[in-house]
Amino acid sequence: MTTTTRRRKPVSQGTWMHVEHGFGPCWNEHSRVLFLGTMASPKSREAGFFYMHPQNRFWPIMQTLFANPDDPDDRVGTTAQSRRAFALRHGFALWDTVESCDILGASDSSIRNVHPADLAPIIQGSNIDHIYPAGTKAMQLYEKYCKPKLAQDGIDLPVTALPSTSPAYAVKTLQQVTDMFRERMDPRDIEALRAGVGGK
Repeated sequence: MTTTTRRRKPVSQGTWMHVEHGFGPCWNEHSRVLFLGTMASPKSREAGFFYMHPQNRFWPIMQTLFANPDDPDDRVGTTAQSRRAFALRHGFALWDTVESCDILGASDSSIRNVHPADLAPIIQGSNIDHIYPAGTKAMQLYEKYCKPKLAQDGIDLPVTALPSTSPAYAVKTLQQVTDMFRERMDPRDIEALRAGVGGK
């Protein structure tokens, strides 16, 4: 008896690309904490700002935790401009661990040939006293590349890992991830970011 074996079609894994970050960090001298990602996604690079994929949950979490419910103007909005303004108004900085790398599509797990970001100028030029990498990969890249460089610069800040907000890791609900942010962040940071710059 003759049997035939059906050959599986190869699964496309996307294309390796060398990517540059494309836009700089969001911060000013009043920034108190640094939320740290991995590498800007294609949607974020296209928009020129952080966490701009419509299914990324970072901005809904920021609004829930820090927006003034009594001020209808204190909202994250949907544009890069409104989200930048919200971040600066509430005193949190945004940057990524990687300035350039080779990556397969938007897969953080595929990142290689890393040129890490220099975090020292942001920290030295602001009031940042806590770093929050968002996601396992961001924490790994921070530990491998950024932390040793900061140590060379004499910078030693507390670091707390937060869950990823990427739609690629949407195992938990938005409420669950929001609660994890609330539980892991220093309560003093939550209070300060809720009050905003100048206590407004």
